Amino acid sequence: MKRPSLTVGIEEEFQIIDPESRELRSHVARIFSQGDGPLLGKLKHELHQPVIEVGTGVCRTIAEARSEIFAQRASLAALARENGLRIAAAGTHPFTHWGNVAISGGNQRYERLISDLQMVARANLIFGLHVHVGVEDRELQIAIMNQARYFLPHILALSVNSPFWLGRDTGWMSYRCKVFDKFPRTNIPDFFTGWAEYREFVELLVKTNCIIDGGQIWWDVRPHHVYDTLEYRICDIPLRAEETITIAALFQAITAKLSLLHSRNITFRPYRRSLIMENKWRAARWGIRGLLIDFGRQSEVPYTDLLEELLEFVDDVVDELGTREQIQYVRTIVEGGTGAERQLAVYRATNDLRAVMDYVAAETEHGLAG
Repeated sequence: MKRPSLTVGIEEEFQIIDPESRELRSHVARIFSQGDGPLLGKLKHELHQPVIEVGTGVCRTIAEARSEIFAQRASLAALARENGLRIAAAGTHPFTHWGNVAISGGNQRYERLISDLQMVARANLIFGLHVHVGVEDRELQIAIMNQARYFLPHILALSVNSPFWLGRDTGWMSYRCKVFDKFPRTNIPDFFTGWAEYREFVELLVKTNCIIDGGQIWWDVRPHHVYDTLEYRICDIPLRAEETITIAALFQAITAKLSLLHSRNITFRPYRRSLIMENKWRAARWGIRGLLIDFGRQSEVPYTDLLEELLEFVDDVVDELGTREQIQYVRTIVEGGTGAERQLAVYRATNDLRAVMDYVAAETEHGLAG
């Protein structure tokens, strides 16, 4: 079996906000027409008009992806300002009501989504991070997906960045996860015996008019239906570009390590979906300050214990990937707090969700100058 390329592609979904009201604003068409330089061909409309997705190209290394992410964020922030707007990176907007947000028109996939899901689709006003890792062999994609599922709550906990919804403190670190729960075909995927079983599953859903294609399977990790990648989709968009790159580096390292084990005929134990879901809801609820379940020990443990185990697990692949320093940034996230914790700290100090949005917008541009 050919060794996977482990290339990286990153997609970030940004909020477009009014700098005065701090509400979401439908982006003007000229933001797309003016997108050039690092943004040329990289901007994508989403279902809701105030959402802009920016994606990198196929990056050979995390260092290359880092350069693209920083350049794209800087260019989009500047372009938004030129049009009297700002960008913000958070999994939900703290107070804009989804009912006041326009839907993008002229897209048949979005029109069918609204037709099928109605209010569930209209209310899905959320902002995520998607990381593609190159795995060209389809059988290997399924094998890695089965095993990588266990680590998804670990990474979600680092990315949590959506504690507010409709003007309220939800009590969740990632309320985005709970909003998206209402969609079909989400959350942790089932175990598949191989590519043939997965292909038959997708073909059955297409044949019975459940989906148009595999792109309407919105699991937390999935084989991409077009690209030769595993796509990791569980995370909120982080506040800072540096956090985005660290999370991408972790997903790449997990993929690399599981591929290495596979080449040695070693399999990391694939746990039941229902068990992994127990850890996912804990990660979404408490982030890095909660307890996750160590299934091997059959006990609750502090999140940081499992994070250290994860760092040890990937330790023998990060030097070849050139990502040791980037991955160590997870300690900065743990020490300084996740995006959700930092948003909540601002709110508790000011009791003002507009101040929270000012902070989010500022953090979104952190480190971009130059």
